[in-house]
Amino acid sequence: MNIEKKIQLVKKTPTEEILTETELINMFERTSRPKHYIGLEISGKIHLGTGLICMMKVKDFQEAGLNCNILLADWHTWINRKLGGDLDVIKDVAVGYFTEGLKSTLKAIGADPNSVNFILGSDLYHNNDQYWQNLIEISKNITLNRIKRATTIMGRKFGEDTDFAQLLYPPMQINDIFELKADLVHSGLDQRKAHVLAREITMKAHNQKVKPTVVHHSLILGLQKPPVWPLPLNTDLKQLLSENKMSKSVQNTAVFIHDSPEIIEKKIMKGFCPEKSVELNPILDWIKNIVFRDQKQLFTISRPSKYGGEINYYSYKELENDYKNGLIHPLDLKKAISSYLIKILEPVRKHFASKTDLLDVFDKINITR
Repeated sequence: MNIEKKIQLVKKTPTEEILTETELINMFERTSRPKHYIGLEISGKIHLGTGLICMMKVKDFQEAGLNCNILLADWHTWINRKLGGDLDVIKDVAVGYFTEGLKSTLKAIGADPNSVNFILGSDLYHNNDQYWQNLIEISKNITLNRIKRATTIMGRKFGEDTDFAQLLYPPMQINDIFELKADLVHSGLDQRKAHVLAREITMKAHNQKVKPTVVHHSLILGLQKPPVWPLPLNTDLKQLLSENKMSKSVQNTAVFIHDSPEIIEKKIMKGFCPEKSVELNPILDWIKNIVFRDQKQLFTISRPSKYGGEINYYSYKELENDYKNGLIHPLDLKKAISSYLIKILEPVRKHFASKTDLLDVFDKINITR
């Protein structure tokens, strides 16, 4: 595959940003098999944002010839007090449920789960004096004020209730990139501050001449209604997109990769989908980033003949325009995306149905979340 095709795969939806495209080209010119890295907190059940959006990009990176690596960030999860703050529980969920879930999703979307390296944070840090030495070196090159601003990557704002361990989170995240010798760093847009920091201190802390290239993908919306609706004039949409991203902690606004067809449909039917409105519409957001990430995708909306009958779409823009003009009803849109997700996630449901040994892990998630 030539470099131009590799670049197109990296830029494919749901990619939002590349830091920078010139560096990406240089990376492919420098090495035929660059090393990819994404770190994921083990914060509970896997929803569409992690399971589909992240893994779809991993599939793109695979096809572009990258060596793909997923860090199961158990220590970061521990610092962030997820799963009851119990490190042993976090490890069990990481190596059991989380790994199984991501592998089954990769397989369902046509990627190769066996060629992805899953690395537990605890294993990376164990008996690794150099890691801790590098962590100190990185910390010496970041001011306290900069760390305070970066705590938002944890989904928290810095305040009086911030404990000291949370200040270790950004430098550890940066150090993971260098420890794994990543050429390309990948995450959602919510991790941007840490990655910009990592690029800034490359020369200072590690004396490297080449910054890691960074790819950020979209954060898909949860099914909840925005806190203020209709949106006021001059609303910061980027900020609201981040604040309304899919989160497992917001009851019934996230679809999980192993939800039953009945639960998927029930959640979506209750979801926010204002008629003729595109801004902060989670249903359209999912269709744009999941369905129409492929240029030649067909998306069918089935309706009774009295309401216009079946209609096929081959581009998101065409669908969006019809929705704006009231030619598509929210109910029909919800039914169509429900059917699409139920079908694409069927192999994942079957996989989990056969894994009765994961029932104990599910219990741990439910008890500690």
